[in-house]
Amino acid sequence: MEIETLPLPAQKSRAAFRLFLCFWLFLPVIDCWSNSENLTLSDEEWRKKLSSECYRVCREKGTERPFKGKYWNCHEPGIYQCAACGYSLFRSEDKFDSGTGWPSFVRPIAGHVTSKPDSSDGMERIEVICSRCDSHLGHVFNDGPKPTGKRFCLNSASLDLQKK
Repeated sequence: MEIETLPLPAQKSRAAFRLFLCFWLFLPVIDCWSNSENLTLSDEEWRKKLSSECYRVCREKGTERPFKGKYWNCHEPGIYQCAACGYSLFRSEDKFDSGTGWPSFVRPIAGHVTSKPDSSDGMERIEVICSRCDSHLGHVFNDGPKPTGKRFCLNSASLDLQKK
């Protein structure tokens, strides 16, 4: 049985194509992994890295006053990132005016936030947390618009907008 071999230039172009295809298919996955590694810093490192307001909100689970944050009435297109670690959290097209004075979204970027029960301040709520650095972002409520019925009510101090 005779095996057909391609001339050397054809072998090189086929190998180059395979290499290109491999990178094209897996590069988004690799990039996602590198960006999503957990970020763990000491309290002292967080204090040095963040402004006092950002530290109070993100690390001490504070809340900013309504209608005072920089994003509650922002309508610019882009991606809202965690102010503490830069992880992409919410898309501007998922933002809506909830009338609460805080930036509100119908959904996060899948897998980029986590949640847990929060019974602080005498209320039963669901806290929303950055899945990369565990920073407090705000809370999620079941009184949002369609299609999700969710209202992710966040603190502007916990966000940075990367404009498109």
